[in-house]
Amino acid sequence: MSLKTSEVYRCLEKKTLVFGFEIVDLFLVFSMLAILNLLFGGLPYKFCWTWLPSILLGIGLRIGKTGKPDNYFLHLARFQIAPGVLSGFPLATARKQFRKKIGRKY
Repeated sequence: MSLKTSEVYRCLEKKTLVFGFEIVDLFLVFSMLAILNLLFGGLPYKFCWTWLPSILLGIGLRIGKTGKPDNYFLHLARFQIAPGVLSGFPLATARKQFRKKIGRKY
């Protein structure tokens, strides 16, 4: 009776890239392309109104993410949307804000 083994790849932590873009970035670019094509697809200068902004977004993402960590813009957006006070104890911050309203120190 022998032990069953299988091959395991060594780079499990490597991020998935398609043409140098992360999957989230490609989704953003292609979503923009689809929406602009839906809105401006019937116009005579379709290329200028649909493809050009999508290509510029792709170039902007490539240049903007140079030297940044994985999913940089996604984490930046989540940070900007998050509430102003981040705490491990939400009840304590609520009490602190209440005490500021009524003017008590402790």
